[in-house]
Amino acid sequence: MSTTQSEQEKMAPVWVADQGDGTYRNPILHADYSDPDVIRVGEDFYMTASSFSHIPGLPILHSKDLVNWKLVQYAIQRLDLEGYDVPLHGKGVWAPSIRYHDGKYWIFFSTPDEGIFMTTADHPEGEWSPLHLVHEVKGWIDPCPLWDEDGQAYLVHAFAKSRTGIKSKIKVCRMAPDGSRLLDEGQIVFDGTAHHPTIEGPKFYKRDGYYYIFAPAGGVKPGWQTVLRSKQVFGPYEDRIVMHQGASNVNGPHQGGYVELESGESWFIHFQDRDAYGRIVHLQPMKWNEDGWPVIGVDREGNGTGEPVDVYTKPDVGAAYPITVPDVSDDFQNDRIGVQWQWQANSRPEWAEVVPDKGLVLHMHPYPEGIQSLFGVPQLLMQKLPASAFEATSKLIFLPKQEGDRAGLIVFGDDYACLSLSQTDTGAVRLSLLRGVKQPDNHLHADESEETGLDWSEHGSSETGWTIHLRFSLEEPARCQFSWSKDGEDFQPIGAPFTATTALWVGAKMGLFALNTRSANRGGQGVFRYFEVNETV
Repeated sequence: MSTTQSEQEKMAPVWVADQGDGTYRNPILHADYSDPDVIRVGEDFYMTASSFSHIPGLPILHSKDLVNWKLVQYAIQRLDLEGYDVPLHGKGVWAPSIRYHDGKYWIFFSTPDEGIFMTTADHPEGEWSPLHLVHEVKGWIDPCPLWDEDGQAYLVHAFAKSRTGIKSKIKVCRMAPDGSRLLDEGQIVFDGTAHHPTIEGPKFYKRDGYYYIFAPAGGVKPGWQTVLRSKQVFGPYEDRIVMHQGASNVNGPHQGGYVELESGESWFIHFQDRDAYGRIVHLQPMKWNEDGWPVIGVDREGNGTGEPVDVYTKPDVGAAYPITVPDVSDDFQNDRIGVQWQWQANSRPEWAEVVPDKGLVLHMHPYPEGIQSLFGVPQLLMQKLPASAFEATSKLIFLPKQEGDRAGLIVFGDDYACLSLSQTDTGAVRLSLLRGVKQPDNHLHADESEETGLDWSEHGSSETGWTIHLRFSLEEPARCQFSWSKDGEDFQPIGAPFTATTALWVGAKMGLFALNTRSANRGGQGVFRYFEVNETV
């Protein structure tokens, strides 16, 4: 299907880092790519990030210049571990590291309760190998490998206090050169309790005879970027704060990875926690002092500690590349849903299909057994918030088959809201704004209530279905207003504004759903013609 000019304009990006004049602005990705790590292989850059229990997981992003990024693949199509067929909020894939070694791409990551895993690929945009359990253990998190010049291999990691009782410490283990297993229980090489509390997320490098461990400390929101350095792999390590917030507006600038360019430049990618917007991705210039320490950002105080930049000259990669952003809108005309979409847990093929000239068909399967709210439902099809302000619109054809069938548009976090059509026990079709609040200490349930609603029965029939256009508009600070339209032109607000919230370790997400809240799948469908994200007018 050809795309008209008007359709192209509708799908224009809502956040662009490349300023088109040789500079870029931060964040380079205004989206929740938490705990990013990055490598350069020749003229290509690849990034991955935490995905927790969202599936597919371990996103792979590609760039030619560190500023313009495209989401191209996921390394995990299923997380074949016990329990991941329902959402396990806050669990799953934590803080991965990506490396290129011995002609292959490698990703190491941990899940907090199962252990350290590894996967490889000949090309990152292709198929990744089945997950290999490197070390079965609870609470060893944020692993990163290092292959030394002498053929020895090592793995650095941090600790989750919730599982181990240990925090603020960094450990190095010997590892088999093929990455298959650890060869010992390792040694604590740094204790940050006194001066670098909550040090974690280590990334391991070797440069000019020094071993460097880049590791954030001080906590996610108020923290800083620490670098450790030693001539010996097991230390002792010196420490230095190389980036902090300073006078900038970028809180907790840390947790990421650095790359060196053929031009000789060094650059550092990291996240900033922006609450409901998630952990958004920044790019900082990086320089090496004469004494061999890095400085990340701009050293405005002249003390060797950098501060984040807002706008800066783009990296010198020897060429100019077109503006590129991850896909957000989807016209549902390809043979599968766009790469930007994720489920809340391991998915099943019968949940969704893309039908030519019809759109995305979501089949109304029931809640999992024992689940009584959307908070514990795996078949929510969602993606990251892509900008600080935008509007998202979708056209729904509602085709219910029984009471309890429901389909609509959702903004999801520990608190969530959705605008949907549902069939009641009287057979009527109702448009309603539903809100949910996570129950304390319960990762699968929420308290739900209908805020407001309208009878939609007269706007369709069981033969034709019921058609509606659903929208939410979002503005700082993640404040949402839902609205509806019969014709896609004249939208009417419904309900009071809703402020999006985080879920555990992740920002809010937006998306679509269709399900049955009561019994079983009897053939009901929610057909979505498009999902369109635009700048707020």
